[in-house]
Amino acid sequence: MEAFLYPDPLLDPSTPNRGALPAYWVGPRHLAGDDGRLYDAVADTLAGLGWTSLVIVRGRQEPNEAPEDRQVVRSTVLHISSDTLRWAQWVLPDEPFHLGELPIAWQISAREHPDSPLARWSAYFTPGVPGEVLCDFLLALDARDQPTTALTGPELVMDVVAEHGWLRDVDQPDAVAMHPTFTSHLSLGEVPPLIQDTDSRALTVVPDEAGPAGWQAWAETTMGAPYLWAASFGASVPHDLVAAFANSLSSTAPVLRRVLPESTRDRLLLAPAG
Repeated sequence: MEAFLYPDPLLDPSTPNRGALPAYWVGPRHLAGDDGRLYDAVADTLAGLGWTSLVIVRGRQEPNEAPEDRQVVRSTVLHISSDTLRWAQWVLPDEPFHLGELPIAWQISAREHPDSPLARWSAYFTPGVPGEVLCDFLLALDARDQPTTALTGPELVMDVVAEHGWLRDVDQPDAVAMHPTFTSHLSLGEVPPLIQDTDSRALTVVPDEAGPAGWQAWAETTMGAPYLWAASFGASVPHDLVAAFANSLSSTAPVLRRVLPESTRDRLLLAPAG
């Protein structure tokens, strides 16, 4: 395996003849999809912030195959902040595991010190998450001097979505909220398996006992339908960073789209752009 600088990894090909497609201002953004350019949207933002881009290259060699015939496949793309305390991995080509039966596209992590061997926390995002929302999360992460320190409590997350008209759950008003159409949800609860986090409480959980709580977000056209997208935040992700994600997700400002999701096309409000 080898890592090297690669300025323009074409791992998320755009829709053919994309420039010929009409552009629309679309809302609500939580159902607007990723426009088929989730990698590009995030990578452009990180490049603008000065993060370094690397590509992890994996090779494949068949038995009795000559070394010069070995297949080399570009795989995970890694973006690292200048202080090396935070990084973002485009892992979709490898599909290491699934969230809500959808493959993970981006994994974003942070650590306390440059010499820390493990990430303090990680957050995961599937395809379909609006790029604007993920970029706002990353902008908030980059703006922090220390990406692992908790600055606020979970109430901030509920407050920002409530300000945009989302409904608090009657039974769990401090932990669960949803869009008035019940198509998108935000919840503070037990973290799904395989979500990386160094919260010490996760190591002391006994059978039948709930582990540390983290934020989860997802969208579905109807209750029980397949997820349109999903996001999961480890228990140690600072609440103000989740609030930046939630604030952008629940924003009523439209987003620019050329590629509309088939599953939500009839639920979107469109206005021609330009």
